[in-house]
Amino acid sequence: MKILINFLIIIALSNTVHAEDAIDLARVSLHEATQKLLSDGNKRVLGATTEIIDGREIHIIKVLTRDGRIQHYKIDAETGAVIG
Repeated sequence: MKILINFLIIIALSNTVHAEDAIDLARVSLHEATQKLLSDGNKRVLGATTEIIDGREIHIIKVLTRDGRIQHYKIDAETGAVIG
């Protein structure tokens, strides 16, 4: 009986580790965020950096649009969502 309980504890702990690994793999790298913005082919990257803003990792990407405007995009590194 004690062996069975230990076995179940080991399985439960190993599932927790795998769940954390899956969360880390879901993160969006600066390169991936940049490629997402460039996917339409109408922009050119002028600069890209990652900063911590309000405790969150944010990719900031500065692009030149085809019509000559400069735009700044903020992308949440955790979700890949464009922020305001």
